[in-house]
Amino acid sequence: MSTDPFAQLKSIQREGWALFAPLETVTTMPAARLVKHARVRAGQRVLDVGCGTGVAAVTAARTGAQVFALDLSPVLIEHGKKHAALAGVDVQFKEGDVEALPYGDASFDTVLSQFGHMFAPRPDVAVAEMLRVLKPGGTIAFSTWPPEHFVGQMFALVGKHVPPPPGAAPPPQWGDPNIVRQRLGDSVSDILFDRGIMTYPALSPQHYRKSIEETLGPVVKLVATLQSEPAKLAAFRSELDGFLSRYFEDNMVQQHYLMTRATKR
Repeated sequence: MSTDPFAQLKSIQREGWALFAPLETVTTMPAARLVKHARVRAGQRVLDVGCGTGVAAVTAARTGAQVFALDLSPVLIEHGKKHAALAGVDVQFKEGDVEALPYGDASFDTVLSQFGHMFAPRPDVAVAEMLRVLKPGGTIAFSTWPPEHFVGQMFALVGKHVPPPPGAAPPPQWGDPNIVRQRLGDSVSDILFDRGIMTYPALSPQHYRKSIEETLGPVVKLVATLQSEPAKLAAFRSELDGFLSRYFEDNMVQQHYLMTRATKR
């Protein structure tokens, strides 16, 4: 029997995120920005945490780095293996949990996460594990969703309808530089932030919403939960469309993100 108090939540995440693959196209260009932000280079040992379909891992491997990649979802890992094979690079994929990384201490020169580690329910545990496997002087770098922008607001709205278990931290907190500084603490130096915008093509806010209802784990779960309560589902969709329309222009949804980089002491 698992002793992890969030085992059930992680099981739900594993199931929900299995549908994510169609969204990989829009995360591919931000992955390149993250790899550059992290200053990944040939010969380094790099870990991609919450790797999804491996867009950051494959990008890092193409620099000549030795890349390892980990995700909760075996379905997404299979996609990642195919991408690596097609690109002709070696990425060592493994199913696993950022809160219990299956790697030794000080194993990597760089630890990355693109919109991945932020869904771990216990930020202190996730940070401790990411830093544990990172060599002194190594780089931790990640992309996250700021709470004040669209994706952060969307996750807050999802949490309002389906609250996370007690003790689980809201993912968009990772998009607040002040909270990031606090969580990384004295274990790192030289914290640097940068920002970017990921664009998602769509014919209307409603087209975008339909897409994420079919692919984005927390939204997939919420819609399934509210199927028996049509009034609540309609209210959720109406509220989502309302603030989504503020980020929709020229047949694109603008999704602002934050990048962080720091050096382990």
